[in-house]
Amino acid sequence: MAKSGAQPLKQPLQQRSRLTVQAILQAAIHIFDEFGYAAGTTARIASRAGVSIGSLYQYYPNKDAILTALAEQHLAEGLALSVQLLETLRASEQSLESTLHDIVGHMIRLHEHNPGLHRLLYEEGLLPAALRQTAKQAEQFLIAEVGRCLALRSDVRQADRQMQAYFVVHAIEHFTHRLVIDQAPAEFLQRGKGELVDMLLCYLQARTTSKST
Repeated sequence: MAKSGAQPLKQPLQQRSRLTVQAILQAAIHIFDEFGYAAGTTARIASRAGVSIGSLYQYYPNKDAILTALAEQHLAEGLALSVQLLETLRASEQSLESTLHDIVGHMIRLHEHNPGLHRLLYEEGLLPAALRQTAKQAEQFLIAEVGRCLALRSDVRQADRQMQAYFVVHAIEHFTHRLVIDQAPAEFLQRGKGELVDMLLCYLQARTTSKST
């Protein structure tokens, strides 16, 4: 878990500085994945990035600060993609099945981008505490927006929209996460995508719902 002092020391303003920072962050992903977080030292990260340890410390005081920067970047990328996909869900001219295929496919590719980082933050519970609330707020925002989008579609059964959205958001996040983190073979990954889409279609278009007694 990231500790105090886990913030960058300065912001990269010039192109060269931005490239250095990105090199450090990318190197950290590989080092943490290869050696684990405990053994993923700043010296190893600097060496992999091709920069001096002094250059690394200009931007990050410790590896906790690097992890925080990676987590912030990951959350921002995920939220940006999710907002983009909300527009797809609102597009009534596209069938629900095609829309779900697009959404699930994009989420799989998001997780595939840096599976090691995703595993580190969520499987190993290293998402910095300061960012957990940010992640929770983003999740609540997405559930609310998905609920609004579902209400606009005539090909989705009438139901409690927020409940529908809750299950759709969590089902997509959980199963795309598992398919990538479990390193499923390509053929299984493709079949898994189809199964998830079918499951969501059945849920969103079912004409009857079971009620607890």
